Amino acid sequence: MVYNFNLGIGWASSGVEYAQAYRAKVLRGAGIDARFVFTDMFPRDNIEHMTENIGFLDSEIIWLYTFFTDCKISPVTYTLSRLEESFGGREFTFKRDGNTARYIFSGSNNFYTVYLTDSESDRVHRVEMVSNGCLIRKDYFTYCRIYSEYYAPLDGKAHLYQRRFFNEDGTVAYEEITDRDAVMYQFPDRLLCSKEELVGYLVSRLQLTEQDVVIIDRTTGIGQAIMQNAGRARIGIVIHADHFSEGSTDQDYILWNNFYEYAFSQHRRISFYVCATDAQSRLLAEQFRQYKGISPRIVTIPVGSLDGLKVSKEPRKKHSLITASRLAGEKHVDWIVEAVVAAREKVPDVTLDIYGKGAEEFKLSELIRKHSAEGYIRLCGQQKLDEVYRKYEAYISGSTSEGFGLTLMEAIGSGLPIIGFDVRYGNQTFVDAGKNGYKIAVHDKMEKKERIEKLTECIVHLFTDADLAGFRWHSYEKAHAYLTGEVENKWKETLNQTR
Repeated sequence: MVYNFNLGIGWASSGVEYAQAYRAKVLRGAGIDARFVFTDMFPRDNIEHMTENIGFLDSEIIWLYTFFTDCKISPVTYTLSRLEESFGGREFTFKRDGNTARYIFSGSNNFYTVYLTDSESDRVHRVEMVSNGCLIRKDYFTYCRIYSEYYAPLDGKAHLYQRRFFNEDGTVAYEEITDRDAVMYQFPDRLLCSKEELVGYLVSRLQLTEQDVVIIDRTTGIGQAIMQNAGRARIGIVIHADHFSEGSTDQDYILWNNFYEYAFSQHRRISFYVCATDAQSRLLAEQFRQYKGISPRIVTIPVGSLDGLKVSKEPRKKHSLITASRLAGEKHVDWIVEAVVAAREKVPDVTLDIYGKGAEEFKLSELIRKHSAEGYIRLCGQQKLDEVYRKYEAYISGSTSEGFGLTLMEAIGSGLPIIGFDVRYGNQTFVDAGKNGYKIAVHDKMEKKERIEKLTECIVHLFTDADLAGFRWHSYEKAHAYLTGEVENKWKETLNQTR
């Protein structure tokens, strides 16, 4: 079995979670049993809805908090009628507004607020119980109640002091007791004094052997607990971002990225490190030799794969650009918006569609409105893009750091030229300058204005001077190395050599 460890997942997941979803599909196709372990708490959503959304199977998911119960990973099926059966005949009035509902009971300010999975169904995700105006409990459901939170007033606020996790039959499997930043877990036969201990207990319960492989995608807060309890299992570390700080590194000293520092220090316990690109693998190997005098096993495996090349059956929209990412500041989608606005002066029909969700969405919407660009720049939200890329003529990225760039891989798989900055590692992997796009030279002191001007120049050059058909052919050629069969073989080889 291959166990993959991560922290959280969300509706606007990062590249790490999408990389794991790709890996799940690849390992599935290769006939390799795998589980994906998530260790964060998800009080606002059911984890199954988020994992299923990006392609995981329910049977592949382990959630830290339900692992110690007999509750299975499941979509929400618990209904309002089942909730009402638990009221014991109490009279109530009922009101509903979209995906929230309220049951009001007799007495002084006693009510339940119900959060439903959507505005149409009657499926209940959680219930917040208020008595005498004070929040006292929250219940969370899938097909049964999976856990409850208990609250008491403290400093004028509702204070969480306990969670109980239940089995399917309603019996208590274990309890979490919290006191501000301190947390304990009470089991029938043991008391654990931190979340790290809880993670370690999970790993020990897996009863890993030399036939198992543990892959850690994020080590923060969990890496040590996993390694200490993994027994004879082989451990792999996947590197999802730049692994060091270039500005703080010289000939004698390297400042590792703190997300990977512990994993690098434990190289004797690590069977293999995985980088997504050859460039990063070579650089990491050189740095291990230079700064540590060691040569650990480092393999290159793309974090994604392509089931096939997507060839457009319809004419692509002329002078159309696509970008896709989390709408976060480090993606610099605002630079792209400004560049497209400026490029309209020389390419009057250029358009941009922006796919993704994130904290910058409102800011981008306001920027588009400021330039009166709603007619040619669109925010398209989070969508499945497999069949979307091939409708466009080119892909553009404003990111100044990509460990791999799943959207870049998907773009070349649909024959798109790419415009982006000449930064490690994604753009350097997927863009051959002048052959299937442009890489813009960039440095730390380069002002935002100049970056936007360079993006603008590349957009204009691509749509007025470039051989788009030749660029498209070269992107398709590069994409062959990322076909699923190729990536499956890399994982098979890596996992077989660790046994």
